[in-house]
Order: sequence, then C-alpha cells, then structure tokens
Amino acid sequence: MNVFVYHTPELTPIDPLPDCAVVIDVLRATTTIATVLDRGGDSVQAFSDIDELLAVSASWDADKRLRAGERGGATVEGCDCGNSPLEYTAEVVAGRRLFLSTTNGTRALERVADAPIVLTAALVNRQAVVNAIIKRQPETIALVGSGWQGGYALEDTACAGAIIEGLLSATGAKLTDIAANDEVVAALALYHQWHDRLEDLLRIASHGQRLLRLDVEREDMAYCAQLDTIATVPMQSERGVLIAAS
Repeated sequence: MNVFVYHTPELTPIDPLPDCAVVIDVLRATTTIATVLDRGGDSVQAFSDIDELLAVSASWDADKRLRAGERGGATVEGCDCGNSPLEYTAEVVAGRRLFLSTTNGTRALERVADAPIVLTAALVNRQAVVNAIIKRQPETIALVGSGWQGGYALEDTACAGAIIEGLLSATGAKLTDIAANDEVVAALALYHQWHDRLEDLLRIASHGQRLLRLDVEREDMAYCAQLDTIATVPMQSERGVLIAAS
C-alpha cells in the first residue's frame, strides 16, 4: 500500500491516476456529503459549475431533488440549501438526490473523477473510510485535500493524517512502509499534535476563521470536528455521482 497526500486539486497528478482517490473537504463539502447519505439521501451529484447544476437538476422532479450551491461560504441564489451539514436532516434528504456545487470540494472531486475508486472523507466518517480502503486493498491511494481556491487548508491535512493513523493501526504497518511522499509524514504529525483538540484546529484554520467571519453557524465547527460519528462512506458510482458504499 502506497499512500500519497496532496494538499490541493491543482497539486494532484492525474497521470497516472491512483487506484483509490479519497477527496477531503472537512469545511464543509465532504462532511455534508457523508451526512446526506447517512441520513437517507439517495445520492449526491457534484458539479464545479453552478449553471450546469441548475440545468441538469431541472430534469428531475422537484420532490426528488435538492439543489445546494455555495460560493465563499454563502448559499447561491436559486439553490434550496447551502453547504452546512446541519441543514440536511433525515426529513429533508430522504430519497432525494443532492445536486451540489461548492467553492472547493466539488473541484477536487472533478480532478480525480476518473480514478477506479473515488471516496470522500471527513473527520466524521474517518474510520468508515479506513475500513473501506482496507476492504478494497488498493495498491496506490491519494488523499486529496480540497484546500481553498488553490491554497493549503489545515483541516484537510489533519483529516488526511487521521486516515493515515487509521490505516497504520488497521494494518500494523510502519509509516515508512506506506508513506509515498513527505506530505504523508507531515499530515500524520499534524493530526498527532491536534487529535484531542480538533475543533480548536478548525477554528484557528484560515478557512474556519473565514467561515466564522461570514457568521456561518458556529455549531458547524463542532459538528465537522467530530471524529468517527458516521459509518457511511460516499463512493462514486458513476462520474460525479456518489452513493453510500456497500
């Protein structure tokens, strides 16, 4: 097993593609995706372009879809919801497809969409993602942070480190056995430093600060910082469409 960490979609090579790509956007796209599918959503379809989202979703019955658009932390006009996982109760999402476009996470998904296995991970479903990787035994794994508009995001790297910690614990491997780039070592070190203060980390991270300045629900931080509270793993079933992995 060879594990790579890439901090942004732009830094993620696609030639060759990894056997398994794991997209991470803790604040908040991949936390939201896991939440929607865990609470009974039918599927999530990701778009980097809002106009394309609106056009494709128009062919669906209104009672079978939800449109979620976020730019800069705010809900996009014409969409039903934004990017807060707290919006997505079981009553809201049951049996519906979420059509989703966010500032960063959906760009990362598009970057690795042609990989043989595409999963999404957040802190909330970290262990479930580790279990899914172990079950499928890919030779190469890319943990892809979504970042912020092409820049580094602290919280995504910490989540990558949490996944690496889980893989080491599950396999009994040494870090030197699986680390395929230096970013793997750095991600694990970051997680070790903050593993018992994850909400504090999210709050001091530049994107966390940005969301707080935008008066995003502060409860989002506490929710997104939870570790291993969701057992659902979003997995790409067709290009751009995620369902709960079996």
